[in-house]
Amino acid sequence: MTAASKRRGRKHRIVQSEQDEQSPPVWPGVVGGRFKPLSEAEIVLVEESALHLLETLGLSQAIPSMIERVTAHGGTLTSDDRLLFPRALVQQALEKVRRDVVLFGQDPSHDLDVSGSRVHMSSGGAAPGVFDLETGVYRDSTVQDLYDAARLVDAMENIHHFSRSVVARDIEDNAVMDVNTAYACLMGTSKHVSISVSDPAHVPQIAELCYLIAGGEEAFRARPFLTVMCCHVVPPMRFAEETCEILEAALLAGFPVQLISAGQAGATSPATIAGSLVQAVAETLAGLVFAWLVAPDARIIFAPKPLVADLRTGSMCGGGGEQAILMAGAAQMGRHWNLPVSSIAGITDAKTLDAQYGAEKTLAVTMAAHAGSNIVTQAAGMQASLLGVSLEAYVSDNDLLGNILRTIRGIEATPENIAEEVIAQVCRGEGHYLGEMHTFDRMKSDYFYPHIGDRRAPRDWEADGSKPVGDVAREKARALLSSHFPGHIPDTTDQALRSAFDIRLSRKQIGRTE
Repeated sequence: MTAASKRRGRKHRIVQSEQDEQSPPVWPGVVGGRFKPLSEAEIVLVEESALHLLETLGLSQAIPSMIERVTAHGGTLTSDDRLLFPRALVQQALEKVRRDVVLFGQDPSHDLDVSGSRVHMSSGGAAPGVFDLETGVYRDSTVQDLYDAARLVDAMENIHHFSRSVVARDIEDNAVMDVNTAYACLMGTSKHVSISVSDPAHVPQIAELCYLIAGGEEAFRARPFLTVMCCHVVPPMRFAEETCEILEAALLAGFPVQLISAGQAGATSPATIAGSLVQAVAETLAGLVFAWLVAPDARIIFAPKPLVADLRTGSMCGGGGEQAILMAGAAQMGRHWNLPVSSIAGITDAKTLDAQYGAEKTLAVTMAAHAGSNIVTQAAGMQASLLGVSLEAYVSDNDLLGNILRTIRGIEATPENIAEEVIAQVCRGEGHYLGEMHTFDRMKSDYFYPHIGDRRAPRDWEADGSKPVGDVAREKARALLSSHFPGHIPDTTDQALRSAFDIRLSRKQIGRTE
């Protein structure tokens, strides 16, 4: 490199850091949707099959308010108590349900536009346990673990949304657990939060908690920062009555809702990938019609999340290629109707951060994201087929997801990016690009650099202790948990919440003075 090239590079680096902040290599909402596992003819067949099932078979166990609303719009309740959804009603709901959905953060910088094919990565799982950060042994999860998981996601730039990842099993009363779940998630991160609710009677309490944090009901309804996830069906083709009541109450309280169908292929849905997909789509559309009739302007997330079983044992199998392609197909159906859509991916069967973990998670998340899923849940932290969460995995997955997001961004072949003039200039000059301003301009805006992934030479890695990525992630997680206590909810608001509700996390546990 000549002296002139070095001077040019040094001059450019003076302003580089500011420019890098304006042009990151990846961002929330990178546009996906280029991967299309279903042909146009297959999309038509899946749609037609789902509509036919809804109008001829319908679903059983509909709640009275659903029967009243659907039959008032042309539906039929059969003699064997199956609610039939006329094709015209389903198509009307698909046409009129809102597409301009933003999932708001408590901090507006974390607002997520989930319209179109914009892709966002999320945690999730509602696992019954965690793999202890210190011992590496599986144990029952607690409300502290839930708060810690939210804090780690809050610090991870490539995990854009926090879906409740573990169950607070140290709280026996379900009403208290639901309120504390919402509190721990919302206190742990200013990003958008999604939770489930165990009883319709608990929805008003959670709504009141959110209204207090927002500064009033009107403020929350304008910028709702918490979604209620509703598994509104018990496959095959039956409504979950209590969850349908939760769905209705959540909509009326102003919550966005995520409508989830999670049949298991070969057990509660057909063994074939196509059959499982059609059933999940039909069940989710039934929920969408009901939700739209309850609240026509509601923020509704279409979330068919069919799962796969290992048919040799009947146990869930989240890490196979079948699960990956099934999720991609479900996302593609959401894109077909241009709906805000969420997919489940990354539920590896691995029990630790090993080769199986990385391979299975990368396969599933990549396919769902490239198919255009707006919210890819279970993409971070989850392992052991939804049975456990690894806190250090949030740190390592942040790297993995950054790399996946970079692939979604694509090549971007434009005249500016191809840079013919730069090629010609280098070839006629020094013969390399290291000192070129074009290289410095693009070194951070076009390239994702991992935080803990190791790119050093073997000798340097060995000199630093030969640490596997899991150990590095664990150290980073420990450091974050000892120092990162988000302060987006003021002390006065926290004290008001504690006066109104039975909050089990102490002020000390959330990094505040008693």
